[in-house]
Amino acid sequence: MPKLHTSEITLKVGLDENRVPEELSWSAQDGGIHNEEAKAMLLSVWDSKNKESLKIDLWTKDMPVDEMKIFFHQTLVSLSDTFMKATQDEKMTATMKDFCDYFAEKLELKK
Repeated sequence: MPKLHTSEITLKVGLDENRVPEELSWSAQDGGIHNEEAKAMLLSVWDSKNKESLKIDLWTKDMPVDEMKIFFHQTLVSLSDTFMKATQDEKMTATMKDFCDYFAEKLELKK
């Protein structure tokens, strides 16, 4: 079956002399995003041959810790939503959402 369209997402990482990320940017032409700045990124891909996830976790050295906590919370909430879409497992999704609420409460993200 021929491919009708391909799409590319590009990540650029600017490193200091110790190879620590100083700058992150990304582009997604189909999404109208060109060289947008980011302070952190989490990327996971599934290797079906080895049945394992491969990941890249990067953040710039000037990423504030308070923003990192919010970033993680929002990522966990998003993962819960994605898990529900992918599996239709309402019970586990509810458990994951409960953990997200607990996480936010313990980090005092929600009042």
